[in-house]
Amino acid sequence: QVQLVESGGGLVQAGGSLRLSCAASGRSFSSFAMGWFRQAPGKEREFDEEREFVAAISWNGGSTFYTDSVKGRFTISRDNVKNTVYLQMNSLKPEDTAVYYCAADEDGRPGSTIWGYDYWGQGTQVTVSS
Repeated sequence: QVQLVESGGGLVQAGGSLRLSCAASGRSFSSFAMGWFRQAPGKEREFDEEREFVAAISWNGGSTFYTDSVKGRFTISRDNVKNTVYLQMNSLKPEDTAVYYCAADEDGRPGSTIWGYDYWGQGTQVTVSS
Protein backbone atom coordinates (compact mmCIF):
# COMPACT_ATOMS: atom_id res chain seq x y z
CA GLN A 1 0.00 0.00 0.00
CA VAL A 2 1.07 3.56 -0.75
CA GLN A 3 0.06 6.74 1.04
CA LEU A 4 0.42 10.16 -0.59
CA VAL A 5 0.23 13.46 1.30
CA GLU A 6 0.16 16.80 -0.50
CA SER A 7 1.23 20.11 0.99
CA GLY A 8 2.15 23.63 -0.08
CA GLY A 9 -1.20 24.96 -1.22
CA GLY A 10 -2.56 28.32 -0.18
CA LEU A 11 -3.71 31.74 -1.29
CA VAL A 12 -1.56 33.69 -3.71
CA GLN A 13 -2.01 36.74 -5.93
CA ALA A 14 -2.07 36.43 -9.70
CA GLY A 15 1.46 36.34 -11.05
CA GLY A 16 2.82 34.75 -7.91
CA SER A 17 4.32 31.34 -7.28
CA LEU A 18 3.71 28.26 -5.16
CA ARG A 19 5.48 24.93 -4.84
CA LEU A 20 3.39 21.88 -4.06
CA SER A 21 4.94 18.79 -2.49
CA CYS A 22 3.70 15.21 -2.38
CA ALA A 23 5.36 12.93 0.15
CA ALA A 24 4.96 9.20 -0.45
CA SER A 25 5.23 6.23 1.85
CA GLY A 26 5.87 2.74 0.58
CA ARG A 27 8.79 0.73 -0.71
CA SER A 28 8.29 1.20 -4.44
CA PHE A 29 8.11 4.97 -4.92
CA SER A 30 11.12 5.07 -7.22
CA SER A 31 9.37 2.73 -9.69
CA PHE A 32 6.13 4.76 -9.90
CA ALA A 33 5.14 7.36 -12.40
CA MET A 34 3.70 10.39 -10.64
CA GLY A 35 1.07 12.87 -11.73
CA TRP A 36 -0.74 16.01 -10.65
CA PHE A 37 -4.45 16.57 -11.34
CA ARG A 38 -6.83 19.32 -10.30
CA GLN A 39 -10.54 20.01 -9.93
CA ALA A 40 -12.73 22.90 -8.85
CA PRO A 41 -14.16 22.84 -5.32
CA GLY A 42 -17.67 21.48 -4.97
CA LYS A 43 -17.42 19.04 -7.88
CA GLU A 44 -17.34 15.27 -7.45
CA ARG A 45 -14.01 13.63 -8.22
CA GLU A 46 -15.62 10.36 -9.36
CA PHE A 47 -16.38 11.82 -12.80
CA ASP A 48 -13.56 12.04 -15.30
CA GLU A 49 -14.78 15.37 -16.69
CA GLU A 50 -14.34 16.99 -13.29
CA ARG A 51 -10.66 16.09 -12.99
CA GLU A 52 -8.12 17.86 -15.18
CA PHE A 53 -4.66 16.52 -15.93
CA VAL A 54 -1.89 18.96 -15.03
CA ALA A 55 1.50 17.24 -15.22
CA ALA A 56 3.20 13.85 -15.00
CA ILE A 57 6.71 12.49 -14.62
CA SER A 58 8.21 9.08 -15.36
CA TRP A 59 9.64 6.77 -12.72
CA ASN A 60 13.19 8.07 -13.15
CA GLY A 61 12.31 11.68 -13.94
CA GLY A 62 13.52 11.31 -17.51
CA SER A 63 10.22 12.30 -19.13
CA THR A 64 7.74 15.00 -18.17
CA PHE A 65 4.38 15.99 -19.66
CA TYR A 66 2.10 18.98 -19.15
CA THR A 67 -1.34 20.10 -20.15
CA ASP A 68 -1.21 22.98 -22.61
CA SER A 69 -2.58 25.56 -20.19
CA VAL A 70 0.39 25.23 -17.80
CA LYS A 71 3.29 24.71 -20.22
CA GLY A 72 6.04 27.21 -19.57
CA ARG A 73 4.66 28.07 -16.14
CA PHE A 74 4.63 24.81 -14.15
CA THR A 75 7.47 22.35 -13.60
CA ILE A 76 7.12 18.83 -12.20
CA SER A 77 10.11 17.16 -10.58
CA ARG A 78 10.88 14.33 -8.18
CA ASP A 79 13.44 13.31 -5.59
CA ASN A 80 13.49 9.54 -5.28
CA VAL A 81 15.81 9.69 -2.27
CA LYS A 82 13.23 11.74 -0.34
CA ASN A 83 10.23 9.93 -1.89
CA THR A 84 8.76 13.28 -2.89
CA VAL A 85 7.33 14.79 -6.07
CA TYR A 86 7.02 18.54 -6.58
CA LEU A 87 4.99 20.92 -8.69
CA GLN A 88 6.55 24.36 -9.05
CA MET A 89 3.88 26.80 -10.19
CA ASN A 90 4.93 30.20 -11.51
CA SER A 91 2.97 33.05 -13.10
CA LEU A 92 -0.21 31.80 -11.46
CA LYS A 93 -3.57 32.82 -12.88
CA PRO A 94 -7.05 32.86 -11.27
CA GLU A 95 -8.01 29.99 -13.59
CA ASP A 96 -5.43 27.83 -11.80
CA THR A 97 -7.61 27.89 -8.68
CA ALA A 98 -8.46 24.30 -7.79
CA VAL A 99 -7.82 21.43 -5.43
CA TYR A 100 -4.61 19.77 -6.59
CA TYR A 101 -4.18 16.02 -6.23
CA CYS A 102 -1.04 13.92 -6.36
CA ALA A 103 -1.33 10.45 -7.92
CA ALA A 104 0.94 7.42 -8.37
CA ASP A 105 0.98 4.83 -11.16
CA GLU A 106 2.60 1.48 -10.40
CA ASP A 107 3.62 0.73 -13.99
CA GLY A 108 5.99 3.69 -14.06
CA ARG A 109 4.61 5.18 -17.29
CA PRO A 110 3.25 8.73 -17.03
CA GLY A 111 -0.27 9.18 -18.34
CA SER A 112 -2.80 11.98 -18.68
CA THR A 113 -5.94 10.12 -17.56
CA ILE A 114 -7.08 9.37 -14.03
CA TRP A 115 -7.78 5.70 -14.81
CA GLY A 116 -4.12 4.74 -15.05
CA TYR A 117 -3.25 5.86 -11.53
CA ASP A 118 -3.47 3.55 -8.54
CA TYR A 119 -3.05 5.83 -5.52
CA TRP A 120 -4.24 9.35 -4.69
CA GLY A 121 -3.51 11.95 -2.07
CA GLN A 122 -6.07 13.95 -0.12
CA GLY A 123 -5.61 17.12 -2.15
CA THR A 124 -4.38 20.62 -1.35
CA GLN A 125 -6.23 23.85 -2.12
CA VAL A 126 -4.68 26.46 -4.39
CA THR A 127 -6.48 29.79 -4.65
CA VAL A 128 -5.23 32.54 -6.97
CA SER A 129 -6.71 35.99 -6.48
CA SER A 130 -6.80 38.77 -9.06
